[in-house]
Amino acid sequence: MPRRALDNPVVLAVLGLLLEHPAHPYQMLTDLRARGGDRAAAINRGTLYDVVEALVTAGWVAPQGTERTGNRPERTVYALTDAGHDELVRRLDSQIRTPQREFTQFLGAVAHLGALGPIGAVEALTERGQRLSARIAADERGLAEVLAGGVPRLHVIEAEYALGQARAELAWIDAVVDDIRAGSLIWPLRED
Repeated sequence: MPRRALDNPVVLAVLGLLLEHPAHPYQMLTDLRARGGDRAAAINRGTLYDVVEALVTAGWVAPQGTERTGNRPERTVYALTDAGHDELVRRLDSQIRTPQREFTQFLGAVAHLGALGPIGAVEALTERGQRLSARIAADERGLAEVLAGGVPRLHVIEAEYALGQARAELAWIDAVVDDIRAGSLIWPLRED
């Protein structure tokens, strides 16, 4: 298994899940999708199985046994090893302490906002703000449901963070739209 499989962001998610309890890959995938919403939907079985295989090779997880439910095939259950726990703590500590610049598609697009012109920029930003508002409301409802269902807040703290980011983006969008409308964000004159 190539070393870069251990650089996949799914590694941290899998190690974190196995910190809670041993699981087979199908359960891991189900849990990741349930907790991660749209962000985890892109995780496919092949990637997850490759990551689990790399974690076993690295000695960070180990097969604990197998289980079978009904007619389903036998599934290998994996547990976090002491080395895996140490690696999880090391990665978490590093990633939490050290801010990284993350280049999103939106950031790349905003860099060229001027190409839309003031009217086009207001229209595009307003539509994004409306869609973002709807997503925030849906995410707030989903988080409230999960918490009401008894999931400990600490297990979904990343959803709170994502909501904070979305709220900050919406506030920024609203401020920029206000600046464009007020004329304080000025477009240079185009010479055709």
